[in-house]
Amino acid sequence: MIISHFPKCVAVFALLALSVGALDTFIAAVYEHAVILPNRTETPVSKEEALLLMNKNIDVLEKAVKLAAKQGAHIIVTPEDGIYGWIFTRESIYPYLEDIPDPGVNWIPCRDPWRFGNTPVQQRLSCLAKDNSIYVVANIGDKKPCNASDSQCPPDGRYQ
Repeated sequence: MIISHFPKCVAVFALLALSVGALDTFIAAVYEHAVILPNRTETPVSKEEALLLMNKNIDVLEKAVKLAAKQGAHIIVTPEDGIYGWIFTRESIYPYLEDIPDPGVNWIPCRDPWRFGNTPVQQRLSCLAKDNSIYVVANIGDKKPCNASDSQCPPDGRYQ
């Protein structure tokens, strides 16, 4: 009985090994850090103040991105809300948001930063990725204006 199962096991293992060997491989890094949070307030801060806080967190991430790339990683996944935190109301998060183009758009923010308006966070993350030859996965919020004729459009005239 054991002998009759042996060829099947060898065949399954061989097929599995061939399948795995045919796949492209990559090295991934996952990074977690204590996010520098904004002061707890329901009053929105200025865009400049929001950018200052986000840059502090990106400074921390930059070190991790460079280290991961130096150690051979092809992609790094950063913490959810690792750029600005999570203590917000709809109004107070607005200065932290950028207009993020459709993923189908061929755009590299590091090379063409003003193509879609002022996008300093996307530009900085893009340059980090480009300069270190690594993919960077980061969570940032999107904002899109909407028209009052759209029944789904919030009263403030924007999707977030």
